[in-house]
Amino acid sequence: MTETLKEIAARVETGGRITVDDARILWTEAGDDLLCQLAGIVRARYHEPDRATYMVMRIINYTNVCVAQCDYCAFYVLPNQTGGYVLTREDVFEKIDSLLEAGGDLVGFNGGFNPKLPLHYYCDLFRAVRDRYGRDVEFYALTVAEFMYLADRAELSYADTARELRKAGVHWVTGGGSEILTEDFRARHAKFKYTVAEYFEAQRAIVEAGLKTTATMVIGFDESLDERLEHLDRTRRFQDETGGIFSFLSWTYKPYGTAFGGREVTPGEYLRHIALSRIFLDNVRHVRTSVLTLNEDAFRALDYGADDFDLPIEDEVTQKAGARIDTDLDRLLTVPKAMGYRVEYRRAERPLLVDAVN
Repeated sequence: MTETLKEIAARVETGGRITVDDARILWTEAGDDLLCQLAGIVRARYHEPDRATYMVMRIINYTNVCVAQCDYCAFYVLPNQTGGYVLTREDVFEKIDSLLEAGGDLVGFNGGFNPKLPLHYYCDLFRAVRDRYGRDVEFYALTVAEFMYLADRAELSYADTARELRKAGVHWVTGGGSEILTEDFRARHAKFKYTVAEYFEAQRAIVEAGLKTTATMVIGFDESLDERLEHLDRTRRFQDETGGIFSFLSWTYKPYGTAFGGREVTPGEYLRHIALSRIFLDNVRHVRTSVLTLNEDAFRALDYGADDFDLPIEDEVTQKAGARIDTDLDRLLTVPKAMGYRVEYRRAERPLLVDAVN
């Protein structure tokens, strides 16, 4: 081990924070054993080393109509194109009922930028879900990117939009739609999405309204190491400033059927990325691994600093791009157990909402 690596390792071991330059050195020079060791040290500050938690959840893609035209998406159709849909309320309830039957209690709503759906459509839907299921089900209402689009279409501020959603029974707006948070990446692949600065402005308004949020990241496009590190650095700084991020979830890009194409990153690269993320994001309690896109390989990330995972039963967006969902949940859980982890179900958090910041 070089003297520089020894210095970085010593800093992590004593509770210090690594810099972006340190992270670059770890990625390019550290072996898997060292990354695992350091990620485990940071993980142990928050969690018992042999314990992992999970949730059973369903992503309900309420519409596939979207005008964002991201070249890495295989799911969307443009307005008035053949195959576009909007789920009825009864369709949504049926999907939630089947999730409950499977033992799950978390729903994620995700659909995109549909110009025919106004803000009150979402508020009415979320209010109906809350009224019907109460605290038996928690739901992630939209992603930050969808939230921004709704605010824009409604000609409301982010703060006012967050308040409207909160009045409709919303507790969570997730960090989805981030992919890679650099302006260059968005210019290359998602030119009709909002800027990185606008993204964090919206997420800050969500936190200040008393709602919960998360951080997400997708790797495996054409992003550089510097872009990955910029994403992690922006996330950590936002968490320093707001403390609003509950968890960090990273998954791998699925290239099948997309305009951009490309190839998948290897599980080994993903595992190293999870370890580096756990070391760098020293102010985020939960680092989650993606069973949705990595299947059984995702559980290996528990040895690389992750502590939590979803067992999804549906997500059309990633399935359209090649994700394979295994609904034999009992069999899946034998994998982390065989690795030596005590695996415990984590019920979706139902936050007691505090008064919004003025």
